[in-house]
Amino acid sequence: MPSHPERQIARLRARFESRVQELGRLGFVLKGSVVQTYKRCSSPGCGCQSDPEKLHGPYWQWNGKVNGKMTSRAVSKEQLGRYREWMEDAQRFEEIAHELYDLSLQANELLRELERQPPARKGRGSSRRTRSRP
Repeated sequence: MPSHPERQIARLRARFESRVQELGRLGFVLKGSVVQTYKRCSSPGCGCQSDPEKLHGPYWQWNGKVNGKMTSRAVSKEQLGRYREWMEDAQRFEEIAHELYDLSLQANELLRELERQPPARKGRGSSRRTRSRP
């Protein structure tokens, strides 16, 4: 019969494998944020120049890192749903990755505990010395 730590490790492994399967159900992932902006134009007679209520927009913009550099890209209304979905999947990916790391740390501690325990004796009389017969 498995010991208590061995049963705990089995439960951790089952949870780990379940979370790994969730990763397979995610779509593309994209880090960053989408913001809504309003802008002034360069036309001198336009109402946006004097009245903040008349700014042009809304415009959508994705901000994120590309090759280690902060980047902004215009996002159309048609693209907005895709960007949001991919960013939600990125968030989910991060949550699952952190949980996998945590589960691994827990399993490691349990395994270290098992390794510190002396080996269990097997059967009766296994510690007896046998005499040699003349």
